[in-house]
Amino acid sequence: MKLNPQITEEMLKSVRSLRAFAVSLCGRTDLADDLVQETIVKAWSNLDKFEEGTNLQAWLFTILRNHYYSEIRKRRREIEDVEGRYSATLATHPAQYGHLDMADFKAAMQKLPDDQREALILVGASGFSYEDAAKICGVAIGTIKSRVNRARTHLAKRLNIESTADIGPDHTSEATFSQLRQGGSGKSD
Repeated sequence: MKLNPQITEEMLKSVRSLRAFAVSLCGRTDLADDLVQETIVKAWSNLDKFEEGTNLQAWLFTILRNHYYSEIRKRRREIEDVEGRYSATLATHPAQYGHLDMADFKAAMQKLPDDQREALILVGASGFSYEDAAKICGVAIGTIKSRVNRARTHLAKRLNIESTADIGPDHTSEATFSQLRQGGSGKSD
């Protein structure tokens, strides 16, 4: 559409009315100004869709109203998190380390003697008590306790686990999570 100075002038004259309408919709002058600005930009970029001879101001008010309600619908699906507290709770350990750790764990489990692996799976993974595991295996409770202990010791040795600090996120990830929990950026200076 060829630029029509009359349409441009009419758009500029409508700004004050558009702002009043926007304030009545959202109740805030700062948001109203944003709505009016967005309306003018949308109208300007879609001027070829305006039918000359129709009511330009009604067209502008329709654009403003539609944009306002679209923003409200969009914001209903969003969570305001200005300080990043909510997003910090969504942090997870990097998955690639977990896959590698699990592969190492499976390989180490396969290298355990069968009786130790069986005892550890019954007590550690399946949740059976030592008594129940002893009954399942047909051995004394002390034997199960000994097998579980030896299996844990062998796994710790094979996986280079010296303390509970060696289990979980690596030191870099833990430092990042610690910073996030404390409200920092997680970046080192």
